[in-house]
Amino acid sequence: MSEPTRVRVVVHGRVQGVFFRDTVRRAALERNVAGSVSNRRNGTVEAVFEAEPDAVDALVELCRRGPPGARVERVEVSEEPPQGAAGFDVS
Repeated sequence: MSEPTRVRVVVHGRVQGVFFRDTVRRAALERNVAGSVSNRRNGTVEAVFEAEPDAVDALVELCRRGPPGARVERVEVSEEPPQGAAGFDVS
């Protein structure tokens, strides 16, 4: 089992109102990824993922594609120190 990794992702484009957060939440639960996803006032979606590297990478790739109806223009990814997160929150 690998050491957990943590990343913060900010997704730009047409990413609100297209079930982006729910798509991310479902994928995170399927892969046992802890963290959160939320809409930001500036129209982006921000997510934090913490889990084994392969699971986190899969969620980042999902953010690069988005769900049907989304138009992802840019994704910013920054690594953070793991914090022992548990559960997955949507706001």
